[in-house]
Amino acid sequence: MTCTSSFVDRGGPAQPLLLLTGLKKHFPIRGGLFGSTVATVRAVDGVSFNVRKGETLGIVGESGCGKSTTARLLMRLMDPDAGSMVFDGEAVGQHVATGGITLKEYRRQVQMVFQDSYASLNPRLPIEESIAFAPKVHGVSPSEARARAHEILAAVGLAPATFARRYPHELSGGQRQRVNIARALALQPRLILLDEPVSALDKSVEAQVLNLLVDLKEKFGLTYVFISHDLNVVQYISDRVLVMYLGQVVEQGPVEAIYDRPAHPYTRALLASRPSMDPATRRTEPPLTGDPPNPINPPSGCRFRTRCPFAEDVCAAREPVQTDMGGGHEAACHMAEPGSGHSQAGRLAA
Repeated sequence: MTCTSSFVDRGGPAQPLLLLTGLKKHFPIRGGLFGSTVATVRAVDGVSFNVRKGETLGIVGESGCGKSTTARLLMRLMDPDAGSMVFDGEAVGQHVATGGITLKEYRRQVQMVFQDSYASLNPRLPIEESIAFAPKVHGVSPSEARARAHEILAAVGLAPATFARRYPHELSGGQRQRVNIARALALQPRLILLDEPVSALDKSVEAQVLNLLVDLKEKFGLTYVFISHDLNVVQYISDRVLVMYLGQVVEQGPVEAIYDRPAHPYTRALLASRPSMDPATRRTEPPLTGDPPNPINPPSGCRFRTRCPFAEDVCAAREPVQTDMGGGHEAACHMAEPGSGHSQAGRLAA
């Protein structure tokens, strides 16, 4: 038995593994005597991007920007209110007869690793049973599922003879997260969603888990969507980066372009907020002030304009579009769009 994915690559390397268009998720706020909807939280509001085969796509942004909601939509732990998802050329959630892929089949190929390593595991199940559970649900025999669990435990650096019969409370945080990674690999997926997978770990263990993820990606031919608030971690592990603000994508592109030539003012502020080890380059003033606006009633036009030092009338009048900066680098800012009406239109990349 091998842990390598057994799924067929239908569209070839040029076809995105996952394509999302206009994805929306709004949460109603109920009140009043009869519990009617009095407001709506626009957690994810028109998100479009693709995940290429074999890459690691990093998603960054402040707390509340919609990163984790996007991850749960990708995993289909919740249904989107609008928009479409296409996995390797097949629409997600539709019947096979209509040219789609069922949710059960989709979840065999897409797995998720959560932030809380302890809450993700059943405290009453030994480690090998937690890992073998999903394969057994999908029709794998109990003996083969346990053998697969032992093999994957060894792959994530946990000796099966030592750890297979232990319970979650007997493991450290780093060991539990390795178990969660092993559990995600148990169905031999093609895509793994990682939602803040190392944020609860100390730095030495964090580095070990990150290096493990890099090794597993190469060994098993995986594709990652890596969500984190830690910009340094995202820079280390990602091939491309997507920046979210208040439920929308404001910038995306290759990791070198985002970190070396950030185009959107929000991205620049995020990167400037990173702590520096050089006293000569430390900031004395915060690069970004104020809290994000209320997602129940976001600002008109550009949602970042209430905190942006370059905001002008056009920013409130209409929403910016994703503008191609070259080399797959895009930014949703009026300063990036030639002829937008902003006084610095077309100069942002300079």
